[in-house]
Amino acid sequence: MPFELIPAIDLMNGSCVRLAQGRFEDKTVYGEDPAQVAKGFAEHPLRRLHVVDLDGAKAGRPINRAAIAAIVAAVG
Repeated sequence: MPFELIPAIDLMNGSCVRLAQGRFEDKTVYGEDPAQVAKGFAEHPLRRLHVVDLDGAKAGRPINRAAIAAIVAAVG
């Protein structure tokens, strides 16, 4: 059965993070430069990248627009 692997970048305060069990107060920062992280993913034959604005999800409006724009500029 074929499947597609879709990597994800979760953004918080302009950095790439992982939340422990969805808790905003329990995060691990794994990259300060989202565009560089996206470039790393783009080196592999992946067709999609899932980007989540965690600050925006919490606020109910986009927050990390600059980081998302940098990702788009870096990988298209």
